[in-house]
Amino acid sequence: MSATRSLPPKTLLDVFRTALKIQLIDEKVRGLLMSGRMAAVFYSPRGQEILAACMGVNLKPTDYLVTTYRGMHDQVAKGIPLRQLFAEYYGKATGTCKGKGGPMHITYPTAGIMVTTGVVGAGLPIANGLALASQLKKDGRVTVVTFGDGASNIGAFHESLNMASLWKLPVIFLCQNNGYGECTKYEKATAVANIADRAASYDMRGVTVDGNDANAMHEAMREAVERARSGDGPTLLEAKTFRFMGHYFGDPGAYIPKEEYAAALARDPMPIARAAVLKSGAATEADLETLATRINAEIDDALQFALDSAPPDVSEIDVDIYASGAHA
Repeated sequence: MSATRSLPPKTLLDVFRTALKIQLIDEKVRGLLMSGRMAAVFYSPRGQEILAACMGVNLKPTDYLVTTYRGMHDQVAKGIPLRQLFAEYYGKATGTCKGKGGPMHITYPTAGIMVTTGVVGAGLPIANGLALASQLKKDGRVTVVTFGDGASNIGAFHESLNMASLWKLPVIFLCQNNGYGECTKYEKATAVANIADRAASYDMRGVTVDGNDANAMHEAMREAVERARSGDGPTLLEAKTFRFMGHYFGDPGAYIPKEEYAAALARDPMPIARAAVLKSGAATEADLETLATRINAEIDDALQFALDSAPPDVSEIDVDIYASGAHA
């Protein structure tokens, strides 16, 4: 990767705008869960906002995304409408999957969000299939698949990297390495120092970057997208980050040493990015307060839309499950 360049003020603001939306949605959802106003499985991406925002601003609406159950930040960065997102969280017919998928199975092809999977590592082969289709059709699309560090230890990871490299598929394997595979510390489960080191085994470009550094993350993502779109093949991009809310909602995170958590919190990417935006002159404090107000209004509108929507009819129980006539 070339030397990191400072982002233009407008681009920096674009990244922060998306990251702030992710942060505020996360806060809203956790508040709803704690108050009993929502009942859903939720895996908070708090602390991983910047890397997702940098991914999103480098992709076209027509590009594909395959993500995981901890994927709200990826989905928002890719442009999912908040009304449909919240409706799916509430199991309503107006949701992205008609309320039948829930938070772990968000799918919205209109924005290129093709799969959200609750199976660790299962998205990588699917991403290869999407990338192969794009390659055959010559449609110029890039596919990004996101996954955690734990997923790099299963067979599908290695099989997918080998195939993608062999066929020079336009796919980016974006490992969001937050240091823990569920509740297991990275060093206790993975032999290599960096996930991206494994790329060499498949003659693939591998890059490890600070996923909380907007400049570094944006540059790495930009280069990976250009490489894929130009036909030069895949990239294994490892973004080092940290999750602040534990593996799942309600996880107390007792397995994380207090000093490690405190050190990570001191490097919280959101206040750092906010300070960078202000320093760049792209926005003032008043501008950012107005931005937060507007985003919160959009979130409140989405929440009310979800609450006002009807659940799917019982007649929908087999729809989108079986092929026509298969269960006759």
